[in-house]
Amino acid sequence: MFTTALRWVAGWTYFSAFWRRVVLENKLNPEEAGYIGEKFNHFLPHALGIKPIIENLVSNPDSLWYAMVAFTIIEGLVGLFFMLGLFTRVMSVAVLGLAFGILLGSGWLGTTCLDEWQIGVLGVAAGFTIFFTGGGKYALDNYLIKRKFTFAHSKWFGILSSGMLPLKQSAVNKIALFGSIFILGLTLFTNQYFHGGVYGKLHNLSVSPHVIISDAQLENDELTFTVFRDEGVDVYGSFLIGVKLIDPSGKVVLELDQAELSQFPTNRIENDYVAEVKPGKHSLILPLGARATLTIPNIDSMGSSGNYKLELLDISGATWRSDVLMP
Repeated sequence: MFTTALRWVAGWTYFSAFWRRVVLENKLNPEEAGYIGEKFNHFLPHALGIKPIIENLVSNPDSLWYAMVAFTIIEGLVGLFFMLGLFTRVMSVAVLGLAFGILLGSGWLGTTCLDEWQIGVLGVAAGFTIFFTGGGKYALDNYLIKRKFTFAHSKWFGILSSGMLPLKQSAVNKIALFGSIFILGLTLFTNQYFHGGVYGKLHNLSVSPHVIISDAQLENDELTFTVFRDEGVDVYGSFLIGVKLIDPSGKVVLELDQAELSQFPTNRIENDYVAEVKPGKHSLILPLGARATLTIPNIDSMGSSGNYKLELLDISGATWRSDVLMP
């Protein structure tokens, strides 16, 4: 009975995901702003252990949409049943699994309070705890038991729903102890892995934008390069306001300013994921988790040989540089 508030609140955190995406707004429409698939794409850069799964989904929009719909329905049902206390132990395992997935995928996100990491570890702990307590007095499981339904007094009902677990007390004690030790270990490990929160220097990858430049090359007077936004706030992009190509002598042979980047042709942007690099009103926008190859033609290199440098300028003042290959 004393875990009722924990069950209700934890249940709402999952049911509310369904409520927000389906009832309050339509966040399952890939054509509208706030599409949950793009939010899922934000998990990609520093996900722990499940990055290949995320990358596969965000690279295949159709599969991603089905996965997001299924995930939303599962969250809604699990959260609702958990609040109602119906098949509580099954739902507690589901809550633990959902929280564990959130922890691995997005535990590194959160600009101020390590938001997603806290949601993940507390969800794991809540699911584990309520598996042992069951739904308690204020749960539909208890109503079924009190009404003396035959199935509600079977061994399987105790395992799947509420009531006394059909285990010896010594076994329950060991499972509770070792499970709690594992969850504490998971908490400390992920806190250190994502944020350096146990020892050493603290870091938060969600604060400042960062862009990785790769495969930059200049061939036949055409510059191509790939950008991947791997750090920074997830709710808005990195705003690119400058691109420079510098020849071996230090001369700037190409310079695109803020106005030109805001009009960058979309046919020269090849996006890999659902979160897309695209021109905005005042800059070229790079959302978190987006990766794209950009092509700029008609570069007057004047036959110069040696190492060219590519430099990108963010509106925050951050700059990123890369050598340019000359095939």
